[in-house]
Amino acid sequence: MFTGIVEELGTVARIIRGSSRQRISIGCSKILEDIHIGDSIAVNGVCLTVVKFTDHGFSADVMNETFMRSSLGALKSGSPVDLERAMLAGGRFGGHIVSGHIDGTGVIKSIRLDANAVWFEIKAEKKILDGIVEKGSITIDGISLTVAEVGRDSFKVSIIPHTLQETVLGHRKNGDIVNLENDVVGKYIMKLLGKEEQCKESRLKELLMI
Repeated sequence: MFTGIVEELGTVARIIRGSSRQRISIGCSKILEDIHIGDSIAVNGVCLTVVKFTDHGFSADVMNETFMRSSLGALKSGSPVDLERAMLAGGRFGGHIVSGHIDGTGVIKSIRLDANAVWFEIKAEKKILDGIVEKGSITIDGISLTVAEVGRDSFKVSIIPHTLQETVLGHRKNGDIVNLENDVVGKYIMKLLGKEEQCKESRLKELLMI
């Protein structure tokens, strides 16, 4: 489990994509202060497992499915990535509950400067937009953010200078693909409401057959 508070901006050192092994190696420093084989690290919001680490970075195996369904497939050597270690039970909870299992990807539709903040408009599929509410939480590339506005095919967030400086959003441009994870609490509520509707429909069919 993560909080969406990025600890460090790492750099992709190497990506191996083959039939027998697919692995990503990332250069970093801060998160190496407390890292172990088997630890979970969120890389641009995608939960990966540490299989090797050195004094300069760590490596994680990545399934082809993950490369295909996330923005990790667009990474190359030198790409910046957001990094966060799994949260500690006794630590501060600065963001929101983040699983590291993304719901899909979005595309940056526009980036607009507004005084000291920057507005990002992200185009997303309906299934993701249905789980987004204004003033609710959304995770973009592993960053816990507050939704400012929701439209028919996109949503907007306003980014402060610190977030731009400390995360991969400062390197993003129009047309870039980003990883999106809806608020897990909202997803459970939607699931329960969906089951309730199914029960109502089933009961109605039973009554019509009587």
